[in-house]
Amino acid sequence: MPLAGSEPPHDCKRCPRLVHLREELKEEFPDWWNAPVPAWGDPKAWLGIIGLAPGKQGANRTGRPFTGDASGDLLFQTLFNCGMSSSPVSAAADDGVELNGAIILNAVKCLPPGNKPLLAEVSNCRNFLSAQIAELTALRIIVALGKIAHDSFLRHLGVKLAGYKFGHLTEHKLPDGRTLIDSYHCSRYNTQTGRLTDEMFEAVFRRASQLRDQP
Repeated sequence: MPLAGSEPPHDCKRCPRLVHLREELKEEFPDWWNAPVPAWGDPKAWLGIIGLAPGKQGANRTGRPFTGDASGDLLFQTLFNCGMSSSPVSAAADDGVELNGAIILNAVKCLPPGNKPLLAEVSNCRNFLSAQIAELTALRIIVALGKIAHDSFLRHLGVKLAGYKFGHLTEHKLPDGRTLIDSYHCSRYNTQTGRLTDEMFEAVFRRASQLRDQP
């Protein structure tokens, strides 16, 4: 784990609702990860990708963000297209895939029921996000996948949300000099309904690369 010192304990008890779901899944699927999912990627990353929370069949099963589910299919293909992943497919935590210049974080570390965390649960997890962003001293650009990730990151910064309206491919210059780029989440729902296309998603990471290359 690239940021092991700032991860929650494997049996984190902060959010009773999430703990209850986790314990239920341990009974049903004892071979799954079923625990807070750690950040994963390049510890010297210039790009931080903030997702919502682990997916049931994805990270909660495999123990690696966006690995083993449909949302990961689009994310890893896009990162591969942009030269940030060694493979367009991420199926298992031991598959040898590596990220180059990017790291994946989550607003919430544990699987929430229905993929919908409560605001209190997002708040409970924010200090882990803050600690990890503090460790990632090379970060220049943040991509927030969805409004919950966008809002949690801004609350971490202590800025007013009204000054940074969420919108796909919207750029926000931050007080610390970094840039936040918003994206619709690469969820199956968003892609199947056409709210997010492959081209729209790749445009976010192409733009991030352009900003990285600017002096």
